[in-house]
Amino acid sequence: MKLRSPFWGAALMTVLLALYIVLVGQRAVAFIATGLAVGIAIGVALFVVAAIGALLLVLEFRFGLRITRLGTRLEREHGTPADVVPLRPSGRPDRAAADELFPQYKAAVEAAPDDWRAWFRLGVVYDAAGDRKRARAAMRTALAHSR
Repeated sequence: MKLRSPFWGAALMTVLLALYIVLVGQRAVAFIATGLAVGIAIGVALFVVAAIGALLLVLEFRFGLRITRLGTRLEREHGTPADVVPLRPSGRPDRAAADELFPQYKAAVEAAPDDWRAWFRLGVVYDAAGDRKRARAAMRTALAHSR
């Protein structure tokens, strides 16, 4: 299975989030400049929101880069899932087909719970099945075991 690169989607979302952070920062400065206690409080709250957004952006990119490196490493080892999940006309993976593949990858993780490769493959299948929460958890486990 060829791993999909979400680079352009991530780049677009990054630009939009960065623009949002800048705009929120500008509003925060404007509120603080009013000199009113309520305005200052709102301005500080907006700065906190902007800071949290920036932090989350950095953390997501860090996670994405680490996962991409791990995926590249697995592809070099020719260890990516060989099964091809058919795509629907929209380009999204066929969830039913991904669900059929799931048991073999789950069994591989159960057989070797410390193998980052098995966890990574399981994360790919979860992602193909549309279960983003479990896919991210499996990828985090793969990252932890790859060290």
